[in-house]
Amino acid sequence: MLINFVLAYIFNFFFCFLFLPIHGRLHYTSSFLVSQISVPPSPAPAASVSPSYNGSSALGTTVFNVRTFGAVGNGVTDDTEAFKMAWDSACQTEDSEVLVPKSHSYMLQSTIFTGPCKCGLKLQIDGTLVPPDGPDSWPKNISKRQWLVFYRINGMSMQGDGVIDGRGEKWWNLPCKPHKGPHGTTQPGPCDSPAAIRFFMCSNLKMKGLRIKNSPQFHFKFDNCQNIYVESITIKSPALSPNTDGIHIQNTNNVKIYNSLVSNGDDCVSIGTGSYNIDMRNITCGPSHGISIGSLGDGNSRACVSNITVKDSIIKHSDNGVRIKTWQGGSGSVSSITFNNIHMDTVRNPIVLDQYYCLTKHCPNQTSAVHISNILYTNIRGTYDVRSPPMHFACSDSMPCTNLTLSEVELLPATKGHLVSRPLCWSAYGTIQTITVPPVLCLLEGIPELMPQNDSDRC
Repeated sequence: MLINFVLAYIFNFFFCFLFLPIHGRLHYTSSFLVSQISVPPSPAPAASVSPSYNGSSALGTTVFNVRTFGAVGNGVTDDTEAFKMAWDSACQTEDSEVLVPKSHSYMLQSTIFTGPCKCGLKLQIDGTLVPPDGPDSWPKNISKRQWLVFYRINGMSMQGDGVIDGRGEKWWNLPCKPHKGPHGTTQPGPCDSPAAIRFFMCSNLKMKGLRIKNSPQFHFKFDNCQNIYVESITIKSPALSPNTDGIHIQNTNNVKIYNSLVSNGDDCVSIGTGSYNIDMRNITCGPSHGISIGSLGDGNSRACVSNITVKDSIIKHSDNGVRIKTWQGGSGSVSSITFNNIHMDTVRNPIVLDQYYCLTKHCPNQTSAVHISNILYTNIRGTYDVRSPPMHFACSDSMPCTNLTLSEVELLPATKGHLVSRPLCWSAYGTIQTITVPPVLCLLEGIPELMPQNDSDRC
C-alpha cells in the first residue's frame, strides 16, 4: 500500500508540472500618441493584425494598414482621415510601415503628411490613390495647387505595385490651358492645377517601383530637398496633357534617378534653380518635351544649376531632346552639365541651348543673362524630325555660352530623302572633338574677349 501511495503521488506531481495551461500574450498598446499633424475624432486603432497584413513583419516592422483605420477603398468615399491617422501613428513608431492594400481605390483630398518622423518609415502603396474628380469636385476652401504633400520627412521609402492616378483630364480641359484656346491661345479664367506628389524640405528619400499617371500638372515635385533616390518608376500621361512634367526638381541636391520610364505632355525631367549634383541614367523619355534644365532667370531672377549628368538614355517622339533654356534678363549660371550616350528617335530638337526662351512673341530684349558654360555633349546619336534643325545653340550677345564640347554626335533625318539640316549657332563658343553629323561649323573657337564681371551675379 505504501508503495502504491508513493507512486500515485509522484504521478500526480509530474502530471501537474508537465501539463500546466499555457497562456500566450500579444503585446499591443491600447492607444497611440496622436501628433498635431491631424487630430482624429477618436483614438487611433491598433496596427493591423489581419491574416493578410500582420501588425508586425518578420523584420520587426510595425504595419499600419489604412483599412484598419477606417479607409473604405471604393474610390468615392473620402478616405483622407483614415490615411492621416495611419500616418500619424506610423510617424511616431520606429521601423513602421503605412500599408495601402491592393484591390482597392482610395480617394484622398489635398493632404499634407508632416514630419519629422521616427526612423525607418515606409509607405507601401499597393492599391490605387485618386484625388477628387476634377476642379468642380475640389473643395473650394482648399488650394488647387497641390494634392499630396510630404513635408519635413527624413529617411522615408515609398514603394509598391499600386497606381497613383491624378485623374487630370478635367483639369487639362480648362479653357485657360494652352492647347484649348483657338489657334493655340488661352482663355481667361482660373487655371491653378495641382501637382500630384510634392516633397518639400525632405531628405534621404527612396522611391522605387511606383506607377503614377494623369496628373493635373507636375507628377512629382522635389522642392528644397536633398539625397533623393528614385528607381524603376513609371510616369504616363497623354502627349497633349499640358504642364504635366514627370519629375520637377528645384532647390534640391544629390538626386539619383535610374531605370525609369516617362511619357507625358511636357518635360520628362525638368531642373529648376538651386539644383546641383543630379545623376540620371537609363531613362526612357517620350513622347514628351524631353529632358530640360530650366527655364531659368524668369522675371530677372538669379539662377544657379551645376553638376548635372544625363547618360545611357533614350528620348523618342518628343518635341525636344536635351535642352537648356533661360530667359533674357536673368543672372547666375548653368555649369558642368554632361549629356552622354543618348539615343534620339524622331526628336524635333535633339540638342537645344536657348538663352532667348520666351512663351510669347513679345519678350523685351535685355542685356543680362544666365551664363552657360562647360557643357559636354558626347555619343548622342539617332534621328530628328526635319521640321527643326538637329542642333540649336542660341546664346546671348552680352553673355555668350562658353566651353561647349561636342564629341561623337550623329543626328540624321527621320524622314528618308531629306538632306541633313545645318545646326544653328549664335554667340556659342566651344570645341568639336570628333567629326559630327551634321558638321557644326558655326561654333566659335576659344573664349570671348570680353565677358561681364559681376561678383553678385555669380553662383
